[in-house]
Amino acid sequence: MSLVELQNVVKRFGTNTVLDGVSLTVEPGEIIAIIGRSGSGKSTMLRCINGLEPIQGGRIVFDGQTLNDPKTDLRKLRQRVGIVFQSFNLFPHLSVEKNITLAPRVVKRMDPAAARELAAGALARVGLADKIDAYPDQLSGGQQQRVAIARSLAMQPQLMLFDEITSALDPELTGEVLKVLEQVAQEGMTMLLVTHEIGFARRVASRLIFMHQGRIWEEGRASEVLSNPQTPELVTFLDAVLH
Repeated sequence: MSLVELQNVVKRFGTNTVLDGVSLTVEPGEIIAIIGRSGSGKSTMLRCINGLEPIQGGRIVFDGQTLNDPKTDLRKLRQRVGIVFQSFNLFPHLSVEKNITLAPRVVKRMDPAAARELAAGALARVGLADKIDAYPDQLSGGQQQRVAIARSLAMQPQLMLFDEITSALDPELTGEVLKVLEQVAQEGMTMLLVTHEIGFARRVASRLIFMHQGRIWEEGRASEVLSNPQTPELVTFLDAVLH
């Protein structure tokens, strides 16, 4: 059974249609990279899958539950869908440990000792075990982003959504964050990631989607789509990104 299914999803902001009949199926363990110009609907699609944005048409099904059904408990559902944004969104006044354990303690009622152990495990996965007592302003941008990933992993989600998480980082820090993503991918996590890192998408993604004007314009195996684009729009986009 698919983990996520989008069926003719329509999303509008006022009169502006941002997603125009998008259909997509995500199988457990798949890593799907989403590329496209800004304004093509990539980030909005992730936010709709997480239930952060309501949709105006179609339906989104996550693990058998319809997100846009009023009876669905979105808060409960979001515990199983992690999302990491380009701005790290860490609480500056809380230590790394507290940033990571806040949700497990509040949402899952985890006791402090178990929560600290969980945080330590999540930080080890992103290569930051020694930073558990640090504060966000003592970390580099790349380290803060890795803490944001650890915070999502600590909720033990079934699906991880990554929205341009390296776009605010310089190349060196981008490399360290992408390395963590590769590791998470190898552990079998189902992932959807909006990215400009074409080399990374080619290396790690099982499938690549090119979005244009609110639609899925091209999709297929990453290496095939990238080496043999079928539309002038993708040719132009790759030309701009790779040069």
